[in-house]
Amino acid sequence: MPTAEDIQHRIESAIPDARASVEDWTGGGDHFRATVVSPVFAGKTRIEQHRMVYAVFGDEIGGPIHALSLTTKAD
Repeated sequence: MPTAEDIQHRIESAIPDARASVEDWTGGGDHFRATVVSPVFAGKTRIEQHRMVYAVFGDEIGGPIHALSLTTKAD
């Protein structure tokens, strides 16, 4: 099971200049809430921004990471 810290590190490693804050939403290790800020989000729709973050995890979304609630912002 990934931890909030694992998810944060993966996001920050995969998305240029990203700053991520991740919390285990329910304490069960499979529902997470993340806020991700990156300049690469500028000019992209919210859907495009979220897809960029979800792409970091691929098939893990809906599997080991049952849910990942996102807030994304351009910096």
